[in-house]
Amino acid sequence: MNRSVVFDSPFLLGFEHTRNLIERAAKAAAESYPPYNVEDRGAGALRITLAVAGFTPETLHVTLEDRHLTVAGKREEAGGKAEDAYLHRGIAARGFVRSFVLADGMVVERALLEHGLLHIDLDRPEPDRLVKRIPIQTAS
Repeated sequence: MNRSVVFDSPFLLGFEHTRNLIERAAKAAAESYPPYNVEDRGAGALRITLAVAGFTPETLHVTLEDRHLTVAGKREEAGGKAEDAYLHRGIAARGFVRSFVLADGMVVERALLEHGLLHIDLDRPEPDRLVKRIPIQTAS
């Protein structure tokens, strides 16, 4: 992906991490499988819902590393059926990796598999207000 013109400005120094996050988000947006929704649940809470019909909790993996949320599914052939046993195959039978970049302070509350939908609940708790007195030193 080409570097963004905005980050080429000599007045924006040290924003390489932000540029990398934007590029990662653009790459993730180009992926189309599995389909997903992002729902605003109010008060800083979000829900990501992925359509994962045919997957089980054992074949799905949800991981959070730093601020990078990754959902992966590995599809295994049920009962060892041969590929040519299908007359029509409209349900995707492939694995996937779907990634999301979370903002600072976002936490994953839970992941719930229900009726072929994987719900991942996120929250952004209100940060503790911290007041710190800074001592003033003299030059003597």
